[in-house]
Amino acid sequence: MIKHKRVLCGALAVTAAAGVAVVAPVDGRTGRRAAAESRTTDASTVRLREIMRRLTTADGAPGALMEIRDRRGNRTVLTSGVADVKSGAPMRGDVSFRIGSMTKPFVATVVLQLVAEHRVVLDAPVERYLPGVVRGHGNDGRRITVRQLLQHTSGVPDYLSFFDLKEVIRDPLAHYDVRDLVKLALAHPPTFKPGKGWRYSNTNYLLAGMLIERVTGRSFGDEIRQRIIVPLKLRQTRVPGDDATIPGPHPRGYVRPGPDAPLTDITEFNPSVASSGGGMISGTTDLNRFLDALVRGRLLPPAQLRQMMRTRPTGDSGGRAYGLGLESHPLPCGGLYWRHGGDILGFEALGGVTTSGRQATVMVNLDPGGLPAQEDDMEKAVETALCA
Repeated sequence: MIKHKRVLCGALAVTAAAGVAVVAPVDGRTGRRAAAESRTTDASTVRLREIMRRLTTADGAPGALMEIRDRRGNRTVLTSGVADVKSGAPMRGDVSFRIGSMTKPFVATVVLQLVAEHRVVLDAPVERYLPGVVRGHGNDGRRITVRQLLQHTSGVPDYLSFFDLKEVIRDPLAHYDVRDLVKLALAHPPTFKPGKGWRYSNTNYLLAGMLIERVTGRSFGDEIRQRIIVPLKLRQTRVPGDDATIPGPHPRGYVRPGPDAPLTDITEFNPSVASSGGGMISGTTDLNRFLDALVRGRLLPPAQLRQMMRTRPTGDSGGRAYGLGLESHPLPCGGLYWRHGGDILGFEALGGVTTSGRQATVMVNLDPGGLPAQEDDMEKAVETALCA
């Protein structure tokens, strides 16, 4: 889930004070813990500490977590603020959290693996795999391709544009059927003709999850577990289905329903409202490992990886371009990196990697409700880490 995160609130007052903790990094080759001081006094780390502090003071998030890995595999973890506003427990470096739309690269990877297995054709119409599903009000699966779903060029409306997230806050354990969410979107006309524009739509990835299930006969979650989670040994990554809990150590997740409203704890809710568009749980270590494996060819054959990385501009002034479940973005130090963001009630995350092996993922435990600078500072954190 992404792009509709601010629907519940406007500006908010600063509520959290923060110090920034730095965990001494581990050398990726020797396995020995490096001296923290040698890794935390350079200019980039000073900037990162300041960004992390801003996230939990000026931007309003209770807590923030970041993990960075360099080309040698050396790992640095930074935390700021609190995981629980009631207890005041500090943010930990080993926690799991909801990742929202960072689910989409997992789903796109499975679809592209099916393409490599000749079970799905990228430029085939969606109708071939989901007959009769995409119909109504000008939406027509006979004219929309699988590629267009993954690249957000289908024109299919985003169901979140017509869904009140306050329903989830009022009844957090309610189950949402993915077919009903798709029907909610298809009750409205397309935003443009297929292939004639670009607009982020979570409905595209609900349909991609349905396609996986129709082709394989298994849930999209089972396919992600078998094809990605198990091979990469991702210990915190889960597709929870209807499970409202976050297993293992985790921060509380918060929303701020209005400009002057207090924080509301939304840690536990049924993620079926996001499904294959944003329902997964993971951690910074797992996300770095997944994105690194993806862009360096461990999950897809070269032909399918090239398709994923064939991007088109999104119209963003910062130069973002979207491929198939993965976007590229220019780095301020030159070159580009591959990334995806995700937000869902209670959490926001952003992960980015370079093809040379640098990795960075940042998370905060507030969404929606942060100031607009929250997104900017998360982006600055990832780019500062990748340029170090």
